[in-house]
Amino acid sequence: MEPGNADPSAALAGWVTETRVAVALGSNLGDREASLRGAADALVDFIDRLTLSSFIETAPVGVVEPQPWYLNAAAVGTTSLPPRALLEQLLAVERTHGRVRTVPNAARTLDLDLILYGGAVIDEPGLVVPHPRVRGRAFVLVPLAEIAGDMVDPVTGETIGALAARLGKQAE
Repeated sequence: MEPGNADPSAALAGWVTETRVAVALGSNLGDREASLRGAADALVDFIDRLTLSSFIETAPVGVVEPQPWYLNAAAVGTTSLPPRALLEQLLAVERTHGRVRTVPNAARTLDLDLILYGGAVIDEPGLVVPHPRVRGRAFVLVPLAEIAGDMVDPVTGETIGALAARLGKQAE
């Protein structure tokens, strides 16, 4: 190749796409606020331009045994990780914060759920995006709408803001 005529594939080799993602954060054991803040600090290692919502306190949903109330938040940013690798990072952060998986809906020190991965719809063993129950969960939609009401649920085509508003009206 002659000088001055760069190989275009070489330029593309270093090009990494970034995908906008949404993560739900929750904790109902221990120092809940410290757990959520610690998780947000860890998320910046693999999610760029992270924005964290306000914290909201909510009653446990879908539990059999009595549990302490949750502190919930949402985080939005961009990542170059593929969905499965992002999920693995989220699970690692949970473990670092003392999460032990016993039974479904058990109380937990930290819960991180991948809610949206760009406009992707994924249904694989252990990875479903958008999160399958997001449309009925105010504790996810309200904080997410606060920071990213413009994000679109790729299944319904509706914005997070519209989903949160409709869920709020159903509760009235």
